[in-house]
Formats: sequence, C-alpha cells, structure tokens
Amino acid sequence: MSDQRLLLLDTASLYFRAYFGVPDSMKAPDGTPVNAVRGLMDFIARLVDEYQPSHLVCCWDDDWRPQWRVDLVPTYKTHRVVDENPGSTPDVEEVPDPLQVQVPIIRDVLAAYGIAVRGVAEMEADDVIGTLATGAGMPVDIVTGDRDLFQLVDDAAEVRVLYTARGVGRHERVDEEWVRTKYGVEARQYAAFATMRGDASDGLPGVAGVGDKTAAALLAQFGSLDAIVAAAQDDSSAMAPGPRRKVLTALDYLAVAPTVVAVRRDLDIDRSGLERPRVAASPETVAALAEAWGLGSSVERLDAALS
Repeated sequence: MSDQRLLLLDTASLYFRAYFGVPDSMKAPDGTPVNAVRGLMDFIARLVDEYQPSHLVCCWDDDWRPQWRVDLVPTYKTHRVVDENPGSTPDVEEVPDPLQVQVPIIRDVLAAYGIAVRGVAEMEADDVIGTLATGAGMPVDIVTGDRDLFQLVDDAAEVRVLYTARGVGRHERVDEEWVRTKYGVEARQYAAFATMRGDASDGLPGVAGVGDKTAAALLAQFGSLDAIVAAAQDDSSAMAPGPRRKVLTALDYLAVAPTVVAVRRDLDIDRSGLERPRVAASPETVAALAEAWGLGSSVERLDAALS
C-alpha cells in the first residue's frame, strides 16, 4: 500500500551523532547532560516529518559486539572496547560517561511516546534492521551512518538507506544506482566488497593489498566472493597473478569474514505494534520527563511531527 512506509532507526548511530553534534551545554535542571536525548528526539521529529512513516522502529544493540562474531574475527570492533579488567578480554564498549547516563533517559522517552524498540539477545541493531527490512511488505527507509547496511539496499523490494554520514539534515538517499556509482558494485555485492576491502572502523582487516578498486574489479569479473575464491584456486582461471596471490594468502580470513559482515535477516522478532504513534502513549509521563530533564522544545517538535 502506497500509504505505508517503515522507518528503521539505527538508534545508537543516531544518539552517538547527537551526543557529538549537539552542544554539551544542553543540560537538565539538575545538571545532567541531555544533548544526546534532545538530539535524538529532534532527529526522529525531523525524519518523521519528512518521510511520514506509517511504522517506526528504534532498533537496538542488545549486543554491540556479539561473541559469535568475535570468535570468527577476533579483531572485530576491538578498538572500540575499554579494558575494565587488565589481562582479561575487554568486552565493554567505550562510551563517554556523559552519554552513558543519557541512554536510560532515551529508553524512558521512547517508552513514554510508545515508539517501538526492538533488540535481540546476542545481536546488533544491524541484524534487527536486516530482519525487519526483509519481507516488510512495504517500502523501507533505514536511517544509519553505517555503510554495512548498504548490503540491504534493494530497489525491487523498495528498501533504501538514508545515510547520515554528513549529518541527519544532509542525509543521502542510497539506492542501487547510488551504490553502483559510489563503489562500482551492485548492492547485493556490497557485503563481499566490504569483506575484501576491510573496514578499520569495524576492525575487519580485509584482504591485504586489496582496496576498493581491486575488490570492485574482481566482483565485476567473477560476480561473487565464492567465485573469486574458486578462481584464485583454479590455475586455469582468468585471474591475474597479483590478485590471485592476495586472495590465496587470505583464504583463512575469507572463510569466516563473510559470516561476520553479513547482516542477519532471519531473527525471531515481534513485528506487532510497530505502527508509528500519532500521540504519546503516556502524555503524563512525557510531561514529567520533560520537566525532570528539561526537554522543552524537543518534546514540542516530536509531538508535532508524530501528530
């Protein structure tokens, strides 16, 4: 139905952006910083106002660094952790204290408005997004600053990414042509492309010596990562000696990394109650939160956008 649209928010991506982009002088009456809270509320208001979704979900990192991904690629997101117990394996995300105190407030605000929040144990928000975007039965907009989610872009299924790398107010609408123009690969090939190229921001080493251009060229020539590996192992294939050597050297990595990079699309997630609220579920709670935390004009903007 043309009047239905699902807006999926990569919530942590947005509240981190709000925290670093909104002045930390924005505080509650008791001095608690609320720049991430108010920034996220303003982002939601802006996006709802612009896209008028019928369904709205804040997707949550129940586990921002799942052990099953670390088991496969031990460097996965290693640089983002803080070692709370020297000598043991660090597994706590390094989050600035002034942001950490705001996350429970964010959850309280979302609950008071009745905005759906979905997370799954041992899974990242990306996996929640991948599952909800798959077979949604309506157009889907995914709001994120994470390039990994480009693998979900699908023109036929009307799934696109609203990419916030330059800011929520200057986000880019990523469709298949955008991915093709930017990277020289099809959106369905993006996960393989990212696996080979690697991604320092996620601690993925990639195939040594293979950057964007070589990864795209190999995918254009052979079509898929499995076909690239098969060609590298076949002396009679058309693969050039340089790329062949690099791929063969990285076979152990290429055997496990695709599972780490691939966004899950098959999780058991409750799809009921995802409709966008038109009014706050509990106006009294919203008013109390607004008074306690000094949310003022952000409440007014979100109320107006939802209605």
